[in-house]
Amino acid sequence: MESIIEIEHLSKKYKLGEWQKYYTLRDALVGLSKLPFEFFKRRSKTGLSKGEFWALKNISFKVRKGEAIGIIGPNGAGKSTLLKVLSRITPPTKGVATLRGRVGSLLEVGTGFHQELTGRENIYLNGAILGMNRDEINEKFDEIVDFSGVERFLDTPMKHYSSGMYMRLAFAVAAHLDPEILIVDEVLAVGDAEFQEKCLQKMNAISKEDKRTVIFVSHNMEAVRKLCDRAILIDHGQIIKDGKVSETVDTYLKQSLKVAKESYLKRKDRWGTGQVKITDVVFKNTKGKQINNLKCGEKAEIITRLKYYDKKVKKVEFGIEINSFYDQTKIARIDSKVLRKVITQKNNPIKIRLHELPLLPGRYQFSIWVIGGDGEVYDSIPQAGVFNVEYGDFYKTGTLPEKDDGYLLLKYDIS
Repeated sequence: MESIIEIEHLSKKYKLGEWQKYYTLRDALVGLSKLPFEFFKRRSKTGLSKGEFWALKNISFKVRKGEAIGIIGPNGAGKSTLLKVLSRITPPTKGVATLRGRVGSLLEVGTGFHQELTGRENIYLNGAILGMNRDEINEKFDEIVDFSGVERFLDTPMKHYSSGMYMRLAFAVAAHLDPEILIVDEVLAVGDAEFQEKCLQKMNAISKEDKRTVIFVSHNMEAVRKLCDRAILIDHGQIIKDGKVSETVDTYLKQSLKVAKESYLKRKDRWGTGQVKITDVVFKNTKGKQINNLKCGEKAEIITRLKYYDKKVKKVEFGIEINSFYDQTKIARIDSKVLRKVITQKNNPIKIRLHELPLLPGRYQFSIWVIGGDGEVYDSIPQAGVFNVEYGDFYKTGTLPEKDDGYLLLKYDIS
């Protein structure tokens, strides 16, 4: 069967700190006039000027018609850049991306819609961009509106839409205007759980019943397993594994665990100014013993150490976000700002006391960050570590909570 997508030796280079704009014909002509002089710019041994990096490096793969492909990998791996190249939003630096058919894309919230136009006008605008005439759009119009659930706001300018409303209409348009190739980024995380499930069912129908191609980027491994038969793991701009979805997801999860065990100062998956860096995060029980397995209902302590590289930094704000391990659902957030706690260099290490762990048994990930009072990010490490929660007598009744009851345990009484 002929491939509907062919990616051959695709690479994309960016300059750090440079705004990547959309090019006009005039920009292209001006760029051509400068090309002869670009040769004489000083290059490093890697072929890169200072501040340049490859978001994608020599990627090649093919996709058959009707396939549902999951693109997975850590933050900053190059997944979204790949989708932007496939969607013709940004050109590749090297290589070729051949797509045979109309492409419907759902990338960042805000892409593809005109803020000043109403929802109704944007439906027709997107249909026209896809090459559909008015009659074809009219035929799909009621399905789009019904699926999105934003009928009341259809004649409201989209600049007044919430992110959830925006995503609902954007997905409905992308999925119903009959693209041969549907490209969906992680924006589904904006919607509620019911609508996410509705989107997954629609994408499954597009692939399995309509025999159209779906490219799906997500951190939700359960959603990838449910929708896709094949997955591609990308890290540092390169393909690490391309194969059956179960095998590729397992490779990614093992890789995540391996990264989580690395020394924090050696972690390369961080970002920020580097004026202050996280050097260690450990969990301790009430006896002060370092542990990786916590018990629901018990007290625990999270101890974080920082290193100040800029002595001018007098105080910081600090936070931790706890997510489920397999689908990255946000569960809880610990934030010094909420408690109005001023953290200075004297508060090192930082000690967070959990009075009663309300998490159900399971495996969890956490992200961690340190920022300045002005919001400047000093250090941020996504998927910074992993911990397990074991069964515990949370309610002190001798009855243990079930693992499939959700994520959080609530204190309550019944009369």
